[in-house]
Amino acid sequence: MHRNGIAENPEKKGEAAATRREGAGAGVVVRFAPSPTGLLHLGNVRAAVLNWLFARRHGGRFVLRFDDTDPGRVREEYVAAIREDLAWLGLDWDEEIRQSARIDRYRRAAERLKEAGRLYPCYETPEELDLKRRVQRMRGRPPVYDRAALGLSEEERSRLEAEGRRPHWRFLLETDAPVEWDDLIRGRQRIDPASLSDPVLVREDGSFLYLLPSVVDDIELGITHVIRGEDHVTNTAEQIQLVTALGGRPPAFAHFPLLLAADGRPLSKRAGDASLRRLREEGVEPLAIVALLATLGTGRAAESVTSLDALVADFDLAAFSKAAVRLDSDQLHRLSRHALHHLPWAAVADRAELAGVGPELWEVVRGNLDSLVDLGHWKRVVAGGIAPVIADADRGFLAEAAELLPEDWSGDVWSRWTAEVRARTGRKGRALFLPLRRAITGRERGPEMSRLLPLIPRALVERRLKGEEA
Repeated sequence: MHRNGIAENPEKKGEAAATRREGAGAGVVVRFAPSPTGLLHLGNVRAAVLNWLFARRHGGRFVLRFDDTDPGRVREEYVAAIREDLAWLGLDWDEEIRQSARIDRYRRAAERLKEAGRLYPCYETPEELDLKRRVQRMRGRPPVYDRAALGLSEEERSRLEAEGRRPHWRFLLETDAPVEWDDLIRGRQRIDPASLSDPVLVREDGSFLYLLPSVVDDIELGITHVIRGEDHVTNTAEQIQLVTALGGRPPAFAHFPLLLAADGRPLSKRAGDASLRRLREEGVEPLAIVALLATLGTGRAAESVTSLDALVADFDLAAFSKAAVRLDSDQLHRLSRHALHHLPWAAVADRAELAGVGPELWEVVRGNLDSLVDLGHWKRVVAGGIAPVIADADRGFLAEAAELLPEDWSGDVWSRWTAEVRARTGRKGRALFLPLRRAITGRERGPEMSRLLPLIPRALVERRLKGEEA
């Protein structure tokens, strides 16, 4: 589904060069894999934006995968909220899967790893593992699992299980050579697997941690590119080895810099940082959000973005820097106003019509909106329902202005009327125009009165000039 009208196979000049640079081709398949344990915030939705843009840029497929294997934390309301938020941003998806429906696949993969000797049982308790790590740190060593479980005999394992211990299962990393890959953002990467603990793939209760289901899904779905935050760089080595152990081909990787809050800490959905739901309630435009997330750290001005199509056409992973970037909420709101002021009627018609606003009023007021929420006020200005703002010193002046209202309510009525008011009262400039604007619109600033006044019924204007709510 492609609600934004973006072609799946754009043929643009220079596309072949971009494809070579980003390691992409016609078979691009990417995924966004949220865990539905909270609302999306700008930090994690950035992965959705960049994956979606990359897929659309290369005529590929964008998969929405819900990592919902932890029933104690997953809530269906968050599944629905994630779908709704992505759709609001304009990000459509070609396929949706839920890991909770694929548990048998992960179990089969785990059995294959056990048979190959790459998945082994461990019996240490969390307290024992914590003690081991503390001892290693005290000795100046990295807190890497010592593989003590590999030395257990069958008799020792039986004894531990007889005590009521149930094993968790670790993936045996190969440590004879470094794991290397060409990261599409960070360049050549090299990780020594000996510096890593064998990752736990299966918990004591038989449930799966993130790594095994993710790799199984990536293999079966044909994921060609994994585009995610730099906090996943280290476990990329584990992922590459696991893909290979299961007979798959590792995807290409791109790790973008982290998005930080204004105070320098990572954004967190648990802290409610910049959730999309809150931004929607504040009236922030979705295009502003996508433009900001797609351009931070690239040197490209987000203000230059006029549509999702434009972002797709110019998207290039190689443009991203390696440095973390901070979220400026003021910039986001400025971008939102900028985007709103340049949106054509067709882009907002469905939302504006909900407020009872048609194309004529939209064209008059859009350049003065902070958000679409403001449309409600301007609808009341032209249809009735506002209280005039009148200073005591201006009441006599406004009463005279009401007497001079033209009967001909067309064309340049504002110019004709204010010229007569100026001649009668001697007022000019701010002293003339501001009291009129405040009485008629209830605000000190707004669209050009010459364009707005003809849209307001003469009777409403007269009542407001006389201090009556109308």
